[in-house]
Parts: sequence; structure tokens; C-alpha cells
Amino acid sequence: MSAPVANSIHDVAIVGLGPVGAIFANLLAQARLSVAVVERVAEIYDKPRAITLDHEALRVLQAIGLGDFMEQAIAPHNGSHYLGVDGEIIKIFDPMPPPFPLGWIPNVTFVQPDLEQALRDKLADYPHADVFLAAAGVALRQDADAVTLTAQRESGEELSIHARYLVGCDGANSFVRKQLGIGLDDLAFDEWWMVVDTLTSDPAKRPAKSFQYCWPSRPGTFVPGPRNLRRWEIKLLPGEDPEAAGAADNVVKLLKGFTDISDLTIWRSAVYRFHALLGQRWRDHRVLLMGDAVHQTPPFLGQGLCAGIRDAVNLAWKLRLVLRGDANEALLDSYEIERKPHVRAVVASAKEFGKIIGELDPVAAAARDLRLRAELKAGTAETIRQKFIPDLVSGLIARDGDLAGRLFVQPHVQAPDGQTCRLDDLLKPEFAIVTATAEPMEWLSDASRAAWQHLAGERVVITASGESTDADGILSVVERDGLFADWIRHHRAAAVIVRPDRYVFGAAGNADELNMLVGQLLEGLGARHQSFPAVPVTS
Repeated sequence: MSAPVANSIHDVAIVGLGPVGAIFANLLAQARLSVAVVERVAEIYDKPRAITLDHEALRVLQAIGLGDFMEQAIAPHNGSHYLGVDGEIIKIFDPMPPPFPLGWIPNVTFVQPDLEQALRDKLADYPHADVFLAAAGVALRQDADAVTLTAQRESGEELSIHARYLVGCDGANSFVRKQLGIGLDDLAFDEWWMVVDTLTSDPAKRPAKSFQYCWPSRPGTFVPGPRNLRRWEIKLLPGEDPEAAGAADNVVKLLKGFTDISDLTIWRSAVYRFHALLGQRWRDHRVLLMGDAVHQTPPFLGQGLCAGIRDAVNLAWKLRLVLRGDANEALLDSYEIERKPHVRAVVASAKEFGKIIGELDPVAAAARDLRLRAELKAGTAETIRQKFIPDLVSGLIARDGDLAGRLFVQPHVQAPDGQTCRLDDLLKPEFAIVTATAEPMEWLSDASRAAWQHLAGERVVITASGESTDADGILSVVERDGLFADWIRHHRAAAVIVRPDRYVFGAAGNADELNMLVGQLLEGLGARHQSFPAVPVTS
């Protein structure tokens, strides 16, 4: 018989404490939700798997209080050169130039075990977060009110965890997904690659730039990581046995085909099957899936972990609003509605880059080189990696709204205490109305203002000059880089409503539009069926 855990019922149970599960748990615990996390292994895997993050992921890590840690833990990703058959450049990804729209370097490298340890240390600060290591899920059942997870420790002892919701963050071989009987759609990419992480004794020996070796004889990738970490990814050719390819002598042999290894110590090597898979369903009543449990992305855009982090920040605030009674449970359906097409688009781009890198036909590779060089010379090739990351196109965003579904910028601002910081450091994880002057704040009708207060929404004015203050329910800050002023002027908006995950719900140019947006938002939350004051909605 399984023993119930001390807390009779948690708000959310999480299966899996990898980086996605740990970020999700931190987001929920930060919001004072009670969390139970089950992880089948006791220790963090001590070698890197993911190696790249983008500015959206860094913004999420900032939101859970790891901004200062990440500043020290990352290195800039200085772009990629794609080398053709003759070893010359055929395609380029350049770093996005400043000012950086989200307040962070757009693409970086990191060391995964260091991040995972920081996430676990942060989670340990929350008394309402219960973590059960070396415990594997063995069964789950749900009814109209709760989910019960049965987990088994290595000793054989069983735990019974009850929660309002359960989220599976348990990776590609997800126990939760299999329990639900949810299938994966194959998006037609399946290749074997070897990943070799090395430590160099001469960090200046190679350029601080990524290279894609688009060679039919042996495609490969080089990624310089933080400090002395250097990674190579090497494609296995048809007929090569993945198990035999991973033998130590073969790893050395393949690595020598790309670089002089006299300065290198091999930290770890592994052979992976790079897949493109997408879950057919992301929610089954009170159970949801995220990260590799519901989508798997080839690594050629550096977006695998980033996609899982987007899942976490998208679902966390929605669960929080539902659990505190500020949204109808139907809001949870918008998680899949928003994230699934986004992941599908990212996978499609990653596949295309994978095909460029991994072409094995010498004739096709020569034609590819001619085409890509012509595009580069003509200036028609997109060279900024972040341009391939789409906006939200559906879900909880304003209907036909300007800026709806785009990421909100994050300027550096002067706080009321005189310190300079990133904007999000001053905001709660709630909805916010943001303007460039104080006047649009007066546009809110009495009903809209009352509803906004009930929703715990923030009101923020970002100005180019003056003093930063926090008074009468309005935070007024002076920005240091002109980022927001340029952005809102470019889009000809007077006010924007920003979601807790920092996507824009919609933009308004006048009082009627702003009050209409508030009404649309409340309608989308299901608030019209609850205790919010009625706000007229027009279309």
C-alpha cells in the first residue's frame, strides 16, 4: 500500500526535474502554489546536453530570480558560418545587433549541470515545494477534482501524491504520456549523430564562432561553449552502427577529422537519434505535457530546450489564474493552441537547416552551395537566427489586434530607488497595461479599472525622462536605452496589454480600444462567468 505524502493535496504535481520541470516548478512555487515534484534519478547528470539558450529563455530564468547567476554563467553565441564542399562560406547567421529587444544577448551558450544545480537550489528555498528524488512514477489516475500519482522509491516504498493538476516534464520516453496513451506525430526527420563535449587547455585556439561543416563526406557542427567547453556534433553515415560508432577509439578518429585534438580532453560523448516529433494532444483533463514529453526538435536551430522553457512559462501563469479563481479551466486549452503551432514552425525551420548541413549527395551539395552563395551575395538570405522564431498566432491574444502575439520588449530602466535594472525585475508576474505617458491610464473606465484591480493587473508608464516613482497604483520608470519609446512609436500604439509571460495581448490607440481590449481579455479568461465587473466588449 502506498503512503500518502504529508500535504494532503498539492496544487500541481510535476513528473520530471530536468531543466524544464525545474523551471516550471520554480515558476509555480514563486507564485505560492504548492508543488510536488517526482524525479526518477537522485543526482543531476553531471555533463552537458543542451548547450544553447536564447533571450526569451534567459528572460524566464530572470523571472525566477536567476538573472544574476545567468549573467556569470553564459557566453555569447557569436553566430554561425556554414561551410560548403570547398570549405568556403555558403550561409551565415550573425548575432542580432544591439539594442537587444528582450534585455539579454539574443543567443548564448551555457553549461547545463550548472544551471540545473542553480534551479534546484532556488526551488529548495520554497517551503511549499516538495521534491522526491529517486522516485519513479508507476501509475496515475484522475477524476473530476484531482489527479493521484503513485511513485515508487528505489527501496520499493510507494508514495501517493494527490494534486489538482499534474504535468509531465519527463522527457522523450515520458511515463505520463504513455499512461495517457497519447501518440507522437512524426514530422519526418530521423538521423543519428554523435555529440562530443571536450575541454580545451587553449581556449583561444579556435574562433569564438560556431561552424557548420556542410560536407557530404562527413557533416558536422562546432559550438564553442562557456569557458573551456567546446562541442562537436558529427553525423553518422548510412550503414554505420550507432553503438559501434560511440566506441572511444572511433570518437577520437571522427573528432580528428574536424580539428587538431592535442589541446582537448573528451568530457563526454554520446550518440543520439535526432527526431522531429509532436504530441497529438497536450492535455487530458487535469494532466498536461510539456518539453520533450510532447515535442522533440532537431538541434540545428538551438531551440530544443528553449521550446520547453516556453511551454513552462506559458502554462505556469494559466494554471495560477485557474487555481486562484481568476480564469475558467478552459483557459488551459489555450496552452496547446498557442504552443503547438509555434513548436511546429520551429521544428520546420530546424529541419531545413538540418537538411542543409546534413546533405550527403555530392551533386546536390554542390547545387546547394551555388544557391546559398547566390542568396548571400544578393542579400536575400536571412542572417539573424531569431527571425526564424515565430510570434503567437492564436490563443489568448486580441482578435485582429496590433502587436498581439509578439514578445514585449524589456528595456533597462531606472527603478524608483535609483538603481538601473531590467524592467521585469520591477514587475509582478501578472498582466500589465504599459504606456509611454500617463494620459492613457486615464482612459480606463470605472468598470475596466475595477476589473483590472480584481485581476491584480499592473499599470506601468515607461518614460524617456523625469523621475521614477511608484505611487497611486502606477509604476512610472525612466528607461535608459530608448528601446520601449522606439518600439511603441514604431507600432503607433498608445498602450499595450502585456501577459504574465511577456507576450503582448493587444495594443490600443485610444480609450475605446483600450477598454475593448480589457473586455476581450476578461472574456478570454472566462471572467464574465465569475466575479469581475462587466466590461463591454465590441468587435
